Amino acid sequence: MQSKVTSTKAEPYELQGELTLRPQYLSEYCGQSATKENLSIYIEAAKRRGEPLDHILFYGPPGLGKTTLAGIIANELGVDIKITSGPAIGRAGDLAAILTNLNENDVLFIDEIHRLNRSVEEVLYSAMEDYALDIIIGKGPSAQSLRIDLAKFTLIGATTRAGSLSAPLRDRFGIISKFEFYTQDEIKEILYRSANVLGISIDDASLNELAKRSRGTPRIGNRLLKRVRDFSEVISDGNVDIKITRKALDALGVDDLGLEKLDRDILSTIIRSFNGGPVGIETIASAIGEERVTLEDVNEPYLIQAELMYRTQKGRMVSRKGYEHMGLLSLYKEPEMRNEQLRIDTLE
Repeated sequence: MQSKVTSTKAEPYELQGELTLRPQYLSEYCGQSATKENLSIYIEAAKRRGEPLDHILFYGPPGLGKTTLAGIIANELGVDIKITSGPAIGRAGDLAAILTNLNENDVLFIDEIHRLNRSVEEVLYSAMEDYALDIIIGKGPSAQSLRIDLAKFTLIGATTRAGSLSAPLRDRFGIISKFEFYTQDEIKEILYRSANVLGISIDDASLNELAKRSRGTPRIGNRLLKRVRDFSEVISDGNVDIKITRKALDALGVDDLGLEKLDRDILSTIIRSFNGGPVGIETIASAIGEERVTLEDVNEPYLIQAELMYRTQKGRMVSRKGYEHMGLLSLYKEPEMRNEQLRIDTLE
């Protein structure tokens, strides 16, 4: 099994730890500056009018703070938040039970909202627009429609695949915000705060090194910080310095750009087996023995953002920077030369 230290998915054992590290108010939240500034205005306007905030859709790669920001919105509004996920709402009755238990202006957060059942999604339409549930009682000619009024609420949906949302659902969100990868300085600020919360003594050079290898993702940065703390406590005096930080990260297999073994396997496979690309994602997944959805959701976004790989209509290709990072620059061919070579190979 491949190491997953840079996975953006929160493991069950991490959830409680994440809660202690999450900021509670916008003033404590670092990064996503445009989204944060706009939300502060929307929240203040809703509070002045005494109305619920418009429904919000957050989309972007996992681990960037969508759940955290949903909790902050509820705190800023001074209301309760109910957290669930698309796969957990299997039937329309499950959604009805959740909605009827909400109080006025409460926040309902649905993670992975793109995985909602179609029948559940259709019930959600009237709830979002009219704050009412339309329920059918009985079957056949004797069936009757019953409308249940709901307390006004704010739905916050989060998804890693905005394109998978149906148009009717997407159009019902008044606020749509895309989450971007964090800069190295932003990650460093987040790690500094996390180290203070966890009581970790760490120097500035170590914070820079961790920020550089965190793939622009706070969840990964916090996870690496905890693993470095483990190394420092066992093989050092408990204080984190640059020497112990590099030793820990090297032992974890995380390189200077935050790439792990699976990321390097992807680049190496495309270069060595497919002449640098273009090659389809299904072919890559089969070649390295990994699921397509893992490559698309976890590995590919960062590889593209780091300019190590890019997508074309014909498939994935490794960039010159990717060849250089893998130490295989001698095998690099300009795209025009590569296309000519592919054409010749086809003719032969």
